[in-house]
Amino acid sequence: MRLDTVANVLATAAPCALALVAVPLLAQESPAEPNAQGDVAVTIYNNGQALVQDIRQIAIERGRSRIEFPDVSAQIRPETLSFSAADTGIVEQNFDFDLLTPAKLMEKAIGQTVTLVRTNPATGSETRERAKVLSTAGGVVVQIGDRIEVLRDDGLPVRVIFDRVPPNLRARPTLSVTVESARSGTRRASLRYLTPGLGWGADYVALYDEGRGAIDMQGWVTLTNSTGTTFTNADTLLVAGNPNSGASSQPTYGRGRPLPPPSPGKFVPGTESAARERLGDFYLYPIEGRTTIANNQTKQVSFLDVQGVPARKIYGRTVAWLASDGAPVPAASEIAFSSSKEGGLGDALPAGTVRFYQRDGQGNPQFIGENQIGHTPMGSELTLKTGDAFDVYTQAEVEKRETITGAEWERSARWRVIEDGKVVRQGESERPKIYYRTTMRYTVTNAQNTPVKVELVQSGLDRGWWSNDFRVPSEDVPGEQLSADRRKYVIEVPANGKREVRVVYETRY
Repeated sequence: MRLDTVANVLATAAPCALALVAVPLLAQESPAEPNAQGDVAVTIYNNGQALVQDIRQIAIERGRSRIEFPDVSAQIRPETLSFSAADTGIVEQNFDFDLLTPAKLMEKAIGQTVTLVRTNPATGSETRERAKVLSTAGGVVVQIGDRIEVLRDDGLPVRVIFDRVPPNLRARPTLSVTVESARSGTRRASLRYLTPGLGWGADYVALYDEGRGAIDMQGWVTLTNSTGTTFTNADTLLVAGNPNSGASSQPTYGRGRPLPPPSPGKFVPGTESAARERLGDFYLYPIEGRTTIANNQTKQVSFLDVQGVPARKIYGRTVAWLASDGAPVPAASEIAFSSSKEGGLGDALPAGTVRFYQRDGQGNPQFIGENQIGHTPMGSELTLKTGDAFDVYTQAEVEKRETITGAEWERSARWRVIEDGKVVRQGESERPKIYYRTTMRYTVTNAQNTPVKVELVQSGLDRGWWSNDFRVPSEDVPGEQLSADRRKYVIEVPANGKREVRVVYETRY
């Protein structure tokens, strides 16, 4: 049967060979289409995978028959498909993902005859010619009678009318299943499969009140769908975690962005259990009520709303070993808070981005910075950098470095030469044990009209087992050893003031 209903769309071809293609309307677009999506449940993970469970009412014939299921994900992993229906067994399954596009229509028409319709822009009159499609590589090449022609974008309106739609082209991704049924009749059929293309992540909005030392935090789940299919009125469940999958090894969230790892030294994992349902080692975040996840859509749903979480501002700097700044470096402006129940937040936080706001003199919230967090257990301590301080600077300098040689020599190596199983030569070598005495000067300036505290961390103290005997014989400010590699100093600087702090390290390096 000839399909004469057409619509103008632009075919995909080389820049110098573009054609206007007429695409027939398809019977599959009928709103009364059978076997459409039914009761849909979607479980979305952080590793870019999702589990789709779709229960449809299907009319199944007795014996062997083929059933088509439209509106499945265009990225379905066919090997993960599970189909079940009463008194029915599956024989074969096929996934048709060759979608109907102008370029695909031309490609499938190679060797076939189509109708070219050209319109005279001056008179509006149409001329029609039958043409055989020879090639679509780099452009559309057709044979019209005895001549070969390339369809070009030369400004003249051209349409292509196809006699039929190729049977293996689909308007939407379609799954077909061949089944063997012991009886005929309409019954419940269940589809279950895994698919990439559905993702989620958390976005947090934190309003910081420096005066009362607290933040008000809202948490939003951000859903994204690039599967090529809309999931209508779906029961949606989010899983915070990364189950192992051969299809994806990199955990992601939101628009396929990788999950951020916790920042070293800025994250202390908690030991409290959140009052959320768990699935194995993962937390579940159900979306209240059913929701439609449209294709190529980003959707946000609230899951957290807490006021008055204690928080404090911190100025910080981490200094590398033997760093000597040529110029002052701004201190990092950071906000510290806890996800503990006692601290007011009281929840496990899925990975995402925390955006901080603060009210100006007129009471309007203004953006002051953002940072990312990994999956965060309840009870964790977080310190997130929001930016660089404007008025607080630090400068680390090596003020003095000396060599200290011990009076005694250490026998540090013994060697042997063995030939034919016998020791023929042996000896000892000697070298001095050398220590270094390094005096570091840390200068901190404060142009604010209020005192500040700067948390300065000296890193690079641990160079391996041979260097673990380092010492700190002198320090102007008592230090706290965070680890074998890092020591922290809290330096108080007066308003509109400056302070110098010296620390002496004795090391093997």
